[in-house]
Amino acid sequence: MLRDRVVLITGGGKGIGAAIAEKMASRGATVIINYSHSEAAAKQVQSGIRRNGGKADIFCCDVSDHNSVKAMMGDIIQHYGRLDILVNNAGIVKDGLLMRMKENDFDEVIDINLKGTFNCIQTAAHQMLRQRYGRIVNMSSVVGIYGNAGQVNYAASKAGIIGLTRSAAKELGSRGITVNAIAPGFIRTDMTDGLSEELKKKILSTISLGSFGTVEDIAHAACFLASDEARYITGQVLAVDGGISM
Repeated sequence: MLRDRVVLITGGGKGIGAAIAEKMASRGATVIINYSHSEAAAKQVQSGIRRNGGKADIFCCDVSDHNSVKAMMGDIIQHYGRLDILVNNAGIVKDGLLMRMKENDFDEVIDINLKGTFNCIQTAAHQMLRQRYGRIVNMSSVVGIYGNAGQVNYAASKAGIIGLTRSAAKELGSRGITVNAIAPGFIRTDMTDGLSEELKKKILSTISLGSFGTVEDIAHAACFLASDEARYITGQVLAVDGGISM
């Protein structure tokens, strides 16, 4: 259970982030849904949680902007008095082959995916250190472990998140703060639904369990890592990928 925990989920208005928000709210947490552009989507998630008796608020912030993140954290602490769980889920893709990739496409992915994660951890850690308690869950990817053609920017950002996770875990562990990462494999989302049937079959042939994962699979993993049951787990990368990385 996550009853009475205050949770911030970046990129919480869609896909995996929305599923995590809904699951954590169903387990008693007060959920703050961060979004950057998709206000309507964030409000829809918030409304759904509230209809089901949960607690949810929304907060607009570009996580790549350190000052904006600092202001968001300040407002959260002022309003709720604490922050117990941080889920760094905000991320983008701008795929392209290495030799054709525009510099801006590389920079933007690194800024949001990796720097955004750093910004949120650094600002949240100030409060968690005072509390001597915190759970930080970062969203990496199996691509960050094994690489993927056409995604040098995305893979670099997700690999960086793994290094950031393990280093932060070493720095913050003595104060009761755990820092872990989830590395999703191929998860059924709007993006994967748009793949050709031929490509889907090719991908499925590499997955031991023979199916794509769901956003709920990732949400369950996030809830576990954020719970007291995972109090002795830190600095780890949990691959939720159906066995594709074996």
